[in-house]
Amino acid sequence: MCDQDHFDEDIKKYSRRDLGALAALGMSAAILFPQDAKALAISEQEVTIKTPDGECDAYFVTPATGAHAAVLVWPDIFGLRPAFRQMGKRLAESGYSVLVVNPFYRTKKSPTAPQGASTPIQEVVPLARSLSAKTHQADAAAFVAWLDTQPQVDKSKKIGTIGYCMGGPIVMRTAATAPERIGAGCSFHGGGLVTKEAESPHLLIPKMKAAFLIAIAENDDMRDPESKQVLKESFEGAKLSSEIEVYPAGHGWCPPDTRVYNKDQSERAWARMLALFEKTLS
Repeated sequence: MCDQDHFDEDIKKYSRRDLGALAALGMSAAILFPQDAKALAISEQEVTIKTPDGECDAYFVTPATGAHAAVLVWPDIFGLRPAFRQMGKRLAESGYSVLVVNPFYRTKKSPTAPQGASTPIQEVVPLARSLSAKTHQADAAAFVAWLDTQPQVDKSKKIGTIGYCMGGPIVMRTAATAPERIGAGCSFHGGGLVTKEAESPHLLIPKMKAAFLIAIAENDDMRDPESKQVLKESFEGAKLSSEIEVYPAGHGWCPPDTRVYNKDQSERAWARMLALFEKTLS
């Protein structure tokens, strides 16, 4: 998970000045995505989802017609914002009914980071620390149940779930909380997938029935080189398919508004996600 010391260190190594310039100009993250000639027309709406702890504000975007496999998106530490809405739209254009949630709804409605991914990390770390394994599991159950009530969701198909940064552990807890519904999970530069704590996400792998894509940032791997092997062995032991790879990019490289965004590696990770969904959610 993001922490201030490592975040500041990584910015110095991986920052892209062109992204900083775009942010300063207020340009949309959409201009960074390639245009897909096969993109479907979409329908989008802001929604409110009741949970045991309150009401979560979220963004729901789907193909304009029909029912489709659902994907639940857990944002990074900077929360629900334009970049993640744009990522949700792109995924919907590929044929999925996509729910992007505000994981910090108990504390604050979105936007929870006033400057998006340029918000100082120390301003959002308390939001991440307000969550726990218990809140992750409760929210996962509520959001999966909500998706299964939507006419735009094909309930005969499994659900996919993806997470970035702090969203990686939540993806794993989602797959363990709703194993009969979650067919695929993706963690992009997820932090804390393997820890020494009793609630470490990797210990839940035997409860899952999902195939996984775990894309690890190279600087995260440098700090914790053993975790990838623990994950591989855990998935193999549970007889679950997994693709675990260290990408030559810094923590946070996937969302297009971050200062460490790496377009080439982000596109490669996106393509691997779509390949997994096509195989497991169709």
